[in-house]
Amino acid sequence: MASEPTRVMVAVNESTIKGYPHASISSKKAFEWTLKKIVRSNTSDFKLLLLHTQVQDQDGFDDVDSIYASPDDFRHMRERNKAKGLHLLEFFVNKCHEIGVGCEAWIRKGDPTEVICHEVRRVRPDFLVVGSRGLGPFQKVFVGTVSEFCVKHAECPVIVIKRSAEESPQDPADD
Repeated sequence: MASEPTRVMVAVNESTIKGYPHASISSKKAFEWTLKKIVRSNTSDFKLLLLHTQVQDQDGFDDVDSIYASPDDFRHMRERNKAKGLHLLEFFVNKCHEIGVGCEAWIRKGDPTEVICHEVRRVRPDFLVVGSRGLGPFQKVFVGTVSEFCVKHAECPVIVIKRSAEESPQDPADD
């Protein structure tokens, strides 16, 4: 009798480094760690649940230099933002398919702390893996930390994967 695969939710996000339209260092590290240390060669025993939370700027506009003069401008902006999230998830889904591990991927909009914890309650993974930038106490005050919030509030076990010092950009708040 075959058992159900272990369902591992991995929260992934885009890099905050300007001009770097790829997965963040921390989420890529969390994903790779999950494959290397959890899944290993047991691809049929696991299913990865890849959640990307798109965060809107406070005013709802990502490009402050843009001029919006027609309804089409706003439609194009929404399509571009959706495509950015899809591009990110495509990267992770392709990696899963390359090694043969099952996966599901989806995008939600909102505050990552609230969205991740809500999705954990909704989907009920066996555990959650999140990346951590390793911010110092001063930076945490201004930036906040999604990983700490998830450890305290997610309704499943949470594994936090730290990035190494050599992987950190010059500004530790960047990811």
